[in-house]
Amino acid sequence: MSKPEVRLGVIGLGNMGTSHIANIEAGKIKGVKLVAVCDIVPCKMDRYGDKYKKFTDSAAMLRSGEIDAVMIETPHYSHTTIGIDALTLGIHTLVEKPISVHKADCQRLIAAHTDPKVVFSAMFNQRSDPHFIKVRDIIKSGQLGELTRINWIITNWFRTQAYYDGGGWRATWKGEGGGVLLNQCPHQLDLLQWMFGMPSSVRAYCDIGRFHNIEVEDNVTAYLRYPNGATGVFVTTTGEAPGTNRLEVCGEYGKIVVEEGKIKWTRNVVGQSEFLKTSPTSFDTPEVWNIDIPVNGCGGQHVTLLQNFIDAIRDGAELIAPAEEGINSVELANCMLYSSFTDTTVELPLDPAAYEAKLMQLIAGSKFEKKVVEHAAPAADMSSSFSRV
Repeated sequence: MSKPEVRLGVIGLGNMGTSHIANIEAGKIKGVKLVAVCDIVPCKMDRYGDKYKKFTDSAAMLRSGEIDAVMIETPHYSHTTIGIDALTLGIHTLVEKPISVHKADCQRLIAAHTDPKVVFSAMFNQRSDPHFIKVRDIIKSGQLGELTRINWIITNWFRTQAYYDGGGWRATWKGEGGGVLLNQCPHQLDLLQWMFGMPSSVRAYCDIGRFHNIEVEDNVTAYLRYPNGATGVFVTTTGEAPGTNRLEVCGEYGKIVVEEGKIKWTRNVVGQSEFLKTSPTSFDTPEVWNIDIPVNGCGGQHVTLLQNFIDAIRDGAELIAPAEEGINSVELANCMLYSSFTDTTVELPLDPAAYEAKLMQLIAGSKFEKKVVEHAAPAADMSSSFSRV
C-alpha cells in the first residue's frame, strides 16, 4: 500500500516561497501535495486562484487541520515564532535560513522540537553542491591531513542601494537583524562549520553601512582560530564589484582551492611538517601532484532539500540539514558582529544573553519603517506571516 502524500502549507509568498511552489507545481517534488498558502498580503495569493486554501494568519493555517508539514519562507525574526508554533503543534517544519536571527532565539526554537517523530529541517541548499560535498569528504577522510589554514573570500554579493530601498524590513536591526552576515552569507557560514567545524575564537571587523545607506553591516573581515591552532579568514561584502568567490583550504598534504566551479588540489607527496623537519636543504619544498577533482554542476539545491524533507517525513530518510545545526551559522554571524561591536576577540561558545542584549539596544534605535504594506509587517507582530522579498 502506497504511503499518503504529505499535505504541505507554505507561509510567506515572496521570492523564495513562490519559487518553492513553482517547483512543486512543476512536479519536481514527489510525495507531496501543496494544499495551503499563507501571506499577510491577500493579493499575493491571487495568482493561485482556488487551487489552495488561503490564510492571512500563520496561526490559523497551523491550526486548520489542513496540513501535515509547513515551509516557513518569511523574514528572519518570524522564523522563530512561527517555527515554535508549528513544532509545538506537532507539524513537520522546514525553515528558511537563517533559522533565527540570534543564538538565544535559536535555542528557543530548537527547544520547541521535543517530538523526535516531527521532522525539523533547514533550507541549507548549498549542502547539496558537489563542490562542498567533495571538499568535506576529503577533510573528513583525513586525506588532507590536519588543517592549518582556511580562507574564504566571498565578495560577489554586490547589491545596489535600490535593492536595500526595496523593502522596509531589509537591512535594519528591527526588521532583519543584520546585513550581509544574516541575509547573504548564512549558507557560507553553514558550509564553513559543516566542512571545518566551529572555531574556538573570532575577531572581526564589521563596517556598518560602508557602501550603502543602511544601518547594518555590509562589509566584514573576520579572523578565526580553531581548537587545533589552525587559522581562518572570512571576508564578505555587498559593496564590491565584480567580487570574488574563492575558498582555500590548507593542510598537511597541500592546498585545495574551490573557485569558478573547479576544485584544484595541489597535493604534497610528503606532509609539510615531516618535510620541513627532515629536509637537509634550506629552500627545498615537497614534491606535489596537481590534481583537478572532477565535479559536475551545483547539485539539486532547493529541490533536493525539499525532497529530502518530504522523504524524511514519509520514509525516515536522514536529513541533509537538520535544523538544530542551524544554530552554528547564526552563532558565527553573532560572534563576528559582537566582536566588532565590543572591539574584542570573542571566545566560543558565545554568551547568547550578552548578544541578545546588544541586539535589543540596536533594535531600539532602528530606523525600520513599514514603507509599503506589501513588503513588511511590524517586527513586534512576529506571530504573523511575512512576505520574503
